[in-house]
Amino acid sequence: MDEALLRGLVPGVLGILVRRGADFAAAEDAVQDALVEAVRVWPADPPRDPKGWLVTVAWRRFLDATRADTARRRREDLVDEEPAPGPVSAVDDTLRLYFLCAHPSLTPSSAVALTLRAVGGLTTRQIAGAYLVPETTMAQRISRAKRTVSGVRLDRPGDVATVLRVLYLVFNEGYSGDVDLAAEAIRLTRQLAAVIDHPEVAGLLALMLLHHARRAARTAPDGALVPLAEQDRSRWDTGAIAEGVGILQAALARDRLGEFQAQAAVAALHADAPTAEETDWVQIVEWYDELARLTDSPVVLLNRAVAVGEADGPRAGLAALSVLDGSLPRYTAVAAYLHERAGDTATAARLYAEAARAASDLAERDHLTRRAARLNAGRDR
Repeated sequence: MDEALLRGLVPGVLGILVRRGADFAAAEDAVQDALVEAVRVWPADPPRDPKGWLVTVAWRRFLDATRADTARRRREDLVDEEPAPGPVSAVDDTLRLYFLCAHPSLTPSSAVALTLRAVGGLTTRQIAGAYLVPETTMAQRISRAKRTVSGVRLDRPGDVATVLRVLYLVFNEGYSGDVDLAAEAIRLTRQLAAVIDHPEVAGLLALMLLHHARRAARTAPDGALVPLAEQDRSRWDTGAIAEGVGILQAALARDRLGEFQAQAAVAALHADAPTAEETDWVQIVEWYDELARLTDSPVVLLNRAVAVGEADGPRAGLAALSVLDGSLPRYTAVAAYLHERAGDTATAARLYAEAARAASDLAERDHLTRRAARLNAGRDR
């Protein structure tokens, strides 16, 4: 039983049902029923046309539910118009489904959950496990999202930027439970890139690949965070780096720069450096300048301050940091790092401890606490 094949067919099957007139919620339920039937039947009797088999079974399940709902005349009309069995349409509805799941009427968390369910083909239990919430909570979230988009008509071009933000949210969740959301986000972004020719889709895919390439080196055997400068670069995935750089170069050549392409360019410069000391920080600062122009994001300016500190010295980094809002996430940790680089270990230790108390992530809190303790121990000698 090829689970990857099944999940890859989900958006196309669901899109066909919606295009035939099924409302989104009912169509998604019918597709899930068809997947369950496929798991039961296919091992002993695999179909010649898996997608066509799923479409036929899902449509019949939808019609069964429709016939039971005699109060809805429009759906009864659809019963009389049941398409004849045969090869399914070659029209690819995947892109339409992406736009529907990332509809502006949904909250980011609901859009992510619906995308993973409807486009990714994950079960409610898998999604709940990945987000460490009860299955009933996730089921309610997905049900509300399905009801919200059921009446939506996509008669105008969808917003690619919204779809990409949803996929980026999925990627940043990383790994938890039995679902690797970073790998799932890469799979879905590849799928999106196959149906839409857009440089920012390519930029996001490149960014994901370049970040994911460093995953094995990010944590020590005991689970402790390993900063980029201290990572064992021999553990980086050179194949993913080469693919990401190639995709990025092709996107940049189209001269339609966007946020994800610029972020990927920064990641590519880190990946290209044989050692931390050989990182081209001057060019990284230039890319952060581009990002700041594109996004006007204070988080980008925070990261730029770190890059300025590496390119022009810690005092220059602290000057760039001083104009930013001190309440920004990670502001205190960045200030601690720059003070440490400047040789002010007392201030750095105090700021590391302060940042640790504010950190919500346990691994990050432990990392910052160890930094503070190391500096304090050095001063006590």
